[in-house]
Amino acid sequence: MIFDYNVIWEAMPLYVGGLLTTLKLLALSLFFGLLAAVPLGLMRVSKQPLVNMTAWLYTYVIRGTPMLVQLFLIYYGLAQFEAVRESFMWPLLSSATFCACLAFAVNTSAYTAEIIAGSLKATPHGEIEAAKAIGMSRMKMYRRILLPSALRRALPQYSNEVIMMLQTTSLASIVTLIDITGAARTVNAQYYLPFEAYITAGVFYLCLTFILVRLFKLAERRWLGYLAPRKH
Repeated sequence: MIFDYNVIWEAMPLYVGGLLTTLKLLALSLFFGLLAAVPLGLMRVSKQPLVNMTAWLYTYVIRGTPMLVQLFLIYYGLAQFEAVRESFMWPLLSSATFCACLAFAVNTSAYTAEIIAGSLKATPHGEIEAAKAIGMSRMKMYRRILLPSALRRALPQYSNEVIMMLQTTSLASIVTLIDITGAARTVNAQYYLPFEAYITAGVFYLCLTFILVRLFKLAERRWLGYLAPRKH
């Protein structure tokens, strides 16, 4: 079997465009997903049953259904309702990019909320006692002590979620977006070379994963260095 490098070289601009689309989807999804996950995580550790149960139900439903189903419901499902088609949101909901970002953000917010909630529950009791001892209010304690500490400790788990979201963005090609996987599908459709097309896409994803892992390792070394074992 001979790998046809000429085809891949000719299609490289398409792959680069797909790479930019993938990075845009990933960045927007993670940004808005994290914005939603922080309050959801706080709700998950609330002692108010209604508040806690609302956040639990949201994360349970989202984590209990496939990402592909969520994407199809948002992109294809909402369009069947006339009220949606006539609403001011229709220009956005008719956009594949918006629907993909919305579906990915909703999905990652549920997983990230549980990560943050777990980190909050694992906060050392001494940090809480210290905050109370100097007279911090509950709001200030969360803002200055608990939430920053929890977000730092959540870095290793969150790095896995980011990498999983990178792989999940490949579903965007199903709703007509030309991301990395969409570029591979286009090359395969044009030249009938699935091995070359998808191996190239896999290399792109592998390189992105390596970069993300290294960036998170640097972040962990910066913000979690105090938890590392002492070197004698």
